[in-house]
Amino acid sequence: MRGNLSEVETAIYRVYNIVLDVALKQIEILDAINRCLYIYIMIPRLKPLGHKSYGSIPHLIGSRRGPRDYGVNEGQQRICCERARDKHDEIIVQEKLDGANVSAALVGGEVLALTRSGTLAAESDFAQHVLFADWVAANQARFRAVLREKERLAGEWLALAHGTIYDLPHEPFVAFDLMTAQERTPFDEFTQRLNGDFVLPRLLHRGGPLSVEAMLERLEPSGHGAQGLAEGAVWRVERWIPQRKKKVVDFLAKYVRPEKVDGLYLPKNSDETEKPFRWLWRPDASE
Repeated sequence: MRGNLSEVETAIYRVYNIVLDVALKQIEILDAINRCLYIYIMIPRLKPLGHKSYGSIPHLIGSRRGPRDYGVNEGQQRICCERARDKHDEIIVQEKLDGANVSAALVGGEVLALTRSGTLAAESDFAQHVLFADWVAANQARFRAVLREKERLAGEWLALAHGTIYDLPHEPFVAFDLMTAQERTPFDEFTQRLNGDFVLPRLLHRGGPLSVEAMLERLEPSGHGAQGLAEGAVWRVERWIPQRKKKVVDFLAKYVRPEKVDGLYLPKNSDETEKPFRWLWRPDASE
């Protein structure tokens, strides 16, 4: 800028700087408002729980893993399959199912159908999730009889074939966990709360450790109509805590047959351009 500004030019320059400063502050305020709107409006709408609905279960040794999967540590492997820590450990083994991981949650007095990532199933791009949302809406009374505020009932949605074909002998939703945040409800309380009103994964074993080999001997035939071999099993390790006088779910582990092919029956995209969906259940068919 040239020197020796006139008084008028100096005044204009000062006004310009004041206006610029106000404009920048307004931009900062608008940016802060946008961030608040995203945090308090968009995130709850996208993920009503504020987090994923269900995480990943680590694999036992020998289980087939995907590229993002991980395994249990040596101590957990031993507890599941060889030797418990003490009398306070209990190992529950159930058939593992091959479908879509979903849940129904009670949030703000509403029963919401959620995908595994925690988003609303009704707004999913995938038809199987939208179908689950419709099914939850039609079965709201059953979910309300089980759920308390901020709880969710997680399970496998078997309406669409993924890597296993099922001739379902029951409804398409199989419940396997009742959760609040990241805390699982112990098995006995879980089953009591369901009161026989939802299907559970077939119980293969309850007591001490169970080896993979022993599990495989008990796995067939599937309790859920798997055509061919069932996918595998889930180990649920619960532990009595004497100091707290309560039982807790310590950790979960799973075993998937090495020959299992993920998504074998799924088209590569949602519009069925590669191959058609293979539906195992539809609302217009008898269950």
